[in-house]
Amino acid sequence: MLESLGIPSIWMGLSLALALFFVLAFEFINGFHDTANAVATVIYTRAMSPYRAVILSGIFNFLGVLLGGVGVAYAIVHLLPVELLLNVNSGRGLVMVFSLLAAAIAWNLGTWYFGIPASSSHTLIGSILGVGMTNALLNDLSVADGINWQKAIDIVMSLIFSPLAGFFVGGLILLCLKRWRPGTRMHSAPETRTDGGKIRKPPFWNRLVLVLSAMAVSFVHGSNDGQKGIGLIMLVLIGFVPAQYVVNMNASPYQIERTRDAAMHMQRFYQRHQDRLSETPKAKPPILRETSSSTPQRYRCEITNTKETVQSLLKNLNGVTNLSELDDIQRVQVRRELLCLDDMARQVSKLTGIETAEKADLNRLRKDLTAATEYAPIWVIFAIALALGLGTVVGWKRVVVTVGERIGKQGMTYAQGMSAQITAALAIGVANLYSLPVSTTHVLSSGIAGTMVANRSGVQSGTIRTILIAWVLTFPMSMLLSAIFFWLAAQVT
Repeated sequence: MLESLGIPSIWMGLSLALALFFVLAFEFINGFHDTANAVATVIYTRAMSPYRAVILSGIFNFLGVLLGGVGVAYAIVHLLPVELLLNVNSGRGLVMVFSLLAAAIAWNLGTWYFGIPASSSHTLIGSILGVGMTNALLNDLSVADGINWQKAIDIVMSLIFSPLAGFFVGGLILLCLKRWRPGTRMHSAPETRTDGGKIRKPPFWNRLVLVLSAMAVSFVHGSNDGQKGIGLIMLVLIGFVPAQYVVNMNASPYQIERTRDAAMHMQRFYQRHQDRLSETPKAKPPILRETSSSTPQRYRCEITNTKETVQSLLKNLNGVTNLSELDDIQRVQVRRELLCLDDMARQVSKLTGIETAEKADLNRLRKDLTAATEYAPIWVIFAIALALGLGTVVGWKRVVVTVGERIGKQGMTYAQGMSAQITAALAIGVANLYSLPVSTTHVLSSGIAGTMVANRSGVQSGTIRTILIAWVLTFPMSMLLSAIFFWLAAQVT
């Protein structure tokens, strides 16, 4: 039975199960941090009962993952250099996945235990950067070659500026509400509205906005953070069961034809600029072809091999209308060739002298080249959504108390809750449009802090200091943990 799934032994099957468990555990713990933030405000203001809010949040998280695509998922994956992705089904690639997951889980559990709204996004990205740089050192490569630095810079900038945007936009929305409806009940804190000692629910319209904005945050959270788990599971599946998951077996004949056309356009582009491109520095060994499934080889990409790579890809796809027609080795080769052509297009687009129109053409070609490799089966999406929802149910209380009571010197008002949630939904939604991972935790927390400042109620410096320390330490600590785990594991593989 295992052989029919492409798993050669029971030990490989157990390792695959363990790796999937690690990914789902990461997403489960992500629920403690980020999904809990999505419902923290609506629970604290008594707009909804905790478990009703959690269940609805889980549903909207699921819909977000289901409808959000895979852009963010592969933005995370492509933080790793293409050469490591080419060899992810090697022993070193599998150790990489286990190491970064172990580091992310360890840091997330530690910060959750102390009720600190730390960022799962920061943790995961730091872990990926750690294994990428350690892999470069272990292979005597420059650290500059260990990470896709352009992608890393884009992601880090989004993680830095999104909380700042949350702070200022959250405060601005609150000021607009105060100017529009000053002195109304929306500016009351829940504890000031009691009935027989029991805290009353918010006024109807405030309650409606709180619920809708909380579900909007849950939806965009699912389409952003949920995709990170999707990317990790795909790395695991490609590493353990490459024959089944290296390419999208459900790719349509039209998609396959577009992939062939994109490859031929890449070849023509290379021929037009061959003189300049052939002089690119640091030439690397050509792509090696796999002769048997048991032959351990390392694969690398180089711009000067564009013609050979295109010819090999076209040969493999000649007459193919369904990728299931390829044998196991051909599927692996096709994935490697597509990854190399995509990386070549990325490198070429950064060269000086390439016109803006040509760069736009290259970006369109990259989308067609990656259509067959950047995908996720529906069961992966279901599994990630379920893990997020269950994590929320188990761990929401610690974060709700921090968000509702420990950021400001006074309890959060209904207007502040609405402002922070609307800000978070907008900020994360915009990030999704550009396939950029952001931190729900930090966007929402900074939005609340912004409303506290705008409301002149002040912030609790101790809580803000703790959140900032966690924000600053998450990157280096998760990088260090994953680097240590990866280095130790690499010594025995």
